[in-house]
Amino acid sequence: MKIGLVTVTYNSEHVLADFLKSVKNQSYSDYRLYVIDNDSKDKTNEVLKKESDVKLVLNDENFGVAYANNQGVKWALKDGCDFVLLINNDTVFEKELLSKLVDAYHKYKASIVVPKMKYFDSKLIWFAGGFFDSKKAYLNYHRGQGEEDKRQFKDSFVDYAPICCSLMHKSVFEDVGYFDEKYFVYFDDSDFFFRVKKDKTHKTIYIENVEFYHKIGSLSKSRKENDKRKYSQFFIQQMTKNHVYFLRKQQTLFSTFLLFYVFAYFMVRFFISANYPKDIKTFKLILASYFNGLKIKI
Repeated sequence: MKIGLVTVTYNSEHVLADFLKSVKNQSYSDYRLYVIDNDSKDKTNEVLKKESDVKLVLNDENFGVAYANNQGVKWALKDGCDFVLLINNDTVFEKELLSKLVDAYHKYKASIVVPKMKYFDSKLIWFAGGFFDSKKAYLNYHRGQGEEDKRQFKDSFVDYAPICCSLMHKSVFEDVGYFDEKYFVYFDDSDFFFRVKKDKTHKTIYIENVEFYHKIGSLSKSRKENDKRKYSQFFIQQMTKNHVYFLRKQQTLFSTFLLFYVFAYFMVRFFISANYPKDIKTFKLILASYFNGLKIKI
């Protein structure tokens, strides 16, 4: 069964060597790597052009993660892949990753398989299964995040996983569709897995016995350059706007109520959370992003 590995690059030069080494070392041989580059300005493309067995798509501007992932998925399905593995390139993983994911697909009859993920060069868990919290306006959360890995979270069905590493059978896209490209970044994965959950046709299985490490924050712009404790303006803008849009898409009475809740939540967070810069620029950005989320056409 052929796997299409889909990864999106943007100024990824500094992480590609480890990622490509992990891919090339896979014991499972029936795969092809699809790289969608969102107009990198560093030497990312120079590195990738040296790889003869990579399908490289070069975008002439940064179209966002959801758009680029859709490009890769469509290429993989067009080439006859049975599975698509959506995977970040700031990751390092064991040589049996693909084999274990496919084995779990057969064992559990689950259309989506996701592994345990740890912080790079650490024993600490980053992801051991994910779920949606209705009390926090359907924000997703990672089970076990920050805990030392003692293999305490066994194989189990979950509701959510980051696109950092998610193996999906082609039927998932046939039934649920592709990623919503109105999300430039952030909430694209939440939106997709929430649709999977509501569709009820497919199940997502988390598997424990995998060595997979994520270099958290090495590619994203979620923190300020001069103060890593603070969220960046880009992160605040995207998370606020996209959360509002995500809730509006649900079109239920409860999700409408949550729109008022998250407005108050954002305001309170601005004043009490140490992660938010305490300046008028950030306050205005939160307000503008909230109302921009209300304007996105559903």
